[in-house]
Amino acid sequence: MRILNHLEEGIAPDPIEIRRILDYLGIHKWSSCNKEVKFLDSEIGTEFSNGENKTKLELLCSLMGFMSYCRCVIFDTVEFESQHLNGQCSNISKDLKGINVDDLKCPISLEMMSDPVTLSSGHTYDRCSILKWFRSGNATCPKTGEKLTSTELVPNLVLKGMIQQYCAENGIPVVVSRGKNRDISRTVMAGSSAGEGAMKMLAGFLINKLVNGSREEMNKAAFEIRVLTKTSIFNRSCLVESGTTPHLLKLLLSEDSNTQENSIAALLNLSKHSKGKCVIVENEGLDLIVHVLRKGLKIEAQQHAAATLFYLASDEENRVLIGENPEAIPGLVELVKNENHHCKRNALVAIFGLLVHPENHWRVLASGVVPLLLNLLRDSEREDLVTDSLAILATLAEKIDGTVAILRRGALQLLVGILITSTSRTGKEYCVSMLLALCVNGGLDVVARLVKIPSLMGSLYSQLSEGTSRASKKASAIIKILHQFYENNSSSASVTPVLPREQFVHVW
Repeated sequence: MRILNHLEEGIAPDPIEIRRILDYLGIHKWSSCNKEVKFLDSEIGTEFSNGENKTKLELLCSLMGFMSYCRCVIFDTVEFESQHLNGQCSNISKDLKGINVDDLKCPISLEMMSDPVTLSSGHTYDRCSILKWFRSGNATCPKTGEKLTSTELVPNLVLKGMIQQYCAENGIPVVVSRGKNRDISRTVMAGSSAGEGAMKMLAGFLINKLVNGSREEMNKAAFEIRVLTKTSIFNRSCLVESGTTPHLLKLLLSEDSNTQENSIAALLNLSKHSKGKCVIVENEGLDLIVHVLRKGLKIEAQQHAAATLFYLASDEENRVLIGENPEAIPGLVELVKNENHHCKRNALVAIFGLLVHPENHWRVLASGVVPLLLNLLRDSEREDLVTDSLAILATLAEKIDGTVAILRRGALQLLVGILITSTSRTGKEYCVSMLLALCVNGGLDVVARLVKIPSLMGSLYSQLSEGTSRASKKASAIIKILHQFYENNSSSASVTPVLPREQFVHVW
């Protein structure tokens, strides 16, 4: 407790005393300490969701602050060979090759687990499912019926990493926990005075390493900031306020690929903080981030740069500044061509965010993105990439020059095909929005071509009842346009009716 009191008072603990405690706990390396931090974070989430024992919650927050301090200050070396920078084991991809997908699902809910935990029986369940089981008065393992010696839940981080990797590789939306414990809004505050004191001292320690450290120490400091700010709002606020941002920006020009990647990943996390955005822009960070986007030493760094631009673009002034940078939009479009799924996705959402500013419309069109996105629609099997591409195209189609660019590539049949076959309600909504814009801006020629596609009308009608509210309204508008066109041209033999006359309905 003396060390926790020191942290609360802002007094740096004695390193010798800390090492004695860590040795007693069997924590001898960075990865072991990091594992304890993750475990404590999981326990804090559980206690926070229960909301019953504030004293215990405060103690857990203090212990997590202490362990985070130890991880950064006491251990000089991160075992990168066994710890990927994203927190997942490096051999996960290999393990996925022989895994049974059912092993990734909770035996209770039969759904993909979001927060797998292991019982004393050795069996793993999703946290929310097993907690519900316990609250029903059960004290046994659901799978075996064995009476449990303890109801302690041990986070299965390896399996969690495998599930996230499997979802990413197969285009499945990343599963998030349904419980309150996954809501990082709880991290707005440190949770305890000791936890707050530990973070403030850590900020000073890490800035010193960024400024005066060796190349290895700078890299580790950037990596620690990356880890600390990944899911904690308080940590982001504390590190922004302490002045880490300008030093991280300077490291974007580092010739060491790991240092550059860790720095841009840390800035990505800080860009999610409102003041973090301002500090990045005030310190001329946009040009440096675009530099990494275009010439990053690792594809991961370019990927993080695209994501950082996306968060910065949530501010209208930044959307203007990013658009005015001659390398930004072309750099994002170039990244869409990369085979890496995360690169494509980050670039697509950043482009979509920039289109909110009207002046960026012509810049995106001039970048040649339309044929690129249409090819992606034809070739990609990933639902998320298709939806993101449709979102951009639908926005571009709202203006006449965007409509012209899309029609010149013969996209009508492709869009109708996606509308018919897609299983995504959002994707269908963007399809309908785009088709309506093409009808309005493309005139009678587009309408005449759509009327000749027999399968279109059935899909439009299905949107009236099955689609989103927005899709339903736009589908209704298209149906009205097609009906009016047919009625005005019913005497023309060149027009094939989309529905028998008696099946027409009034949609307004």
